[in-house]
Amino acid sequence: MALIFFILILSHLVGMSHGQLKVGFYGKTCPEAENIVSTVVRQVAASGQRIAPFLLRLHFHDCFVQGCDGSILLENGEIGERHAFGHQGVQGFEVIERAKEEIEKVCPGIVSCADIVALAARDAVVLANGPSYEVETGRRDGVISNLTLADNMPDVSESIQILKAKFFQKGLSEKELVVLSAAHTIGTTACFFMTQRLYNFVPGGGSDPSIDPSFLPELMAACPRNGDVNARLPMDRGSSEEFDNNILQNVRSGFAVLRSDASLYEDVDTRNIVDSYFGIFSPFLGTSFEDDFANAMVKMGRIDVLTGKQGKIRSVCSTF
Repeated sequence: MALIFFILILSHLVGMSHGQLKVGFYGKTCPEAENIVSTVVRQVAASGQRIAPFLLRLHFHDCFVQGCDGSILLENGEIGERHAFGHQGVQGFEVIERAKEEIEKVCPGIVSCADIVALAARDAVVLANGPSYEVETGRRDGVISNLTLADNMPDVSESIQILKAKFFQKGLSEKELVVLSAAHTIGTTACFFMTQRLYNFVPGGGSDPSIDPSFLPELMAACPRNGDVNARLPMDRGSSEEFDNNILQNVRSGFAVLRSDASLYEDVDTRNIVDSYFGIFSPFLGTSFEDDFANAMVKMGRIDVLTGKQGKIRSVCSTF
């Protein structure tokens, strides 16, 4: 009886792992899949679209709701997940559909939309001169899309303790919170997400005191009180076009744009992680920021994946 119980527990634990994901999953069934995704991403970028931050954010938002199952791509009227408040500003859907269409011409019904999202995110990082890494594939597509499922998305206004708790719930550590937040090194944010931090952070009005005084006028000029909430500004001051760790240096110096990024320096654990990338011996001790980011992306890509006979392979990413 004890042996049977042990086997059942072991089977349960195995089922909770990242299942049948592996690098080169489509090596025999659709060997051109990764090249096709990479080609489409490069073509879209060459047309002038700043697609890299969109695809990176799309993967993050997909994985944090029901796992990395491509459910964010589904159209389900006004109740569809992609219309959730927490997904405001998420873009890149058309790039995934374009890659899917090209893949379906070569090997129909084989490659999941969820895998295309993960591959496109990696290719986006590389386009921005970030680290390349091998993407595990073998995900299946989810069949549920409801905006209420995105209610627990991490939010830029949340405290570091809440952010840590939400990452822990997904099996991600403080280090992964830091390096995945550093993905904000590329892209922009809307003034909508800055209003409270700049004008209503304290009772009676006022700005976040963690903002460096010399930086505050710059932020207020970009996002004036009662101005256009849809106006955009770079999330990484001085390096928004290049994937690097400059955003973490900004966090250390009080030049973080987003409140959630600034909060990384208000917790002992996350502050020590941020500082670890700038020590005198940091290039020689431990892993680099680029390696840690790549490892975090791989780990995030394993969150609650569907594999084997779970889910399905959609022929069109936006339809069930």
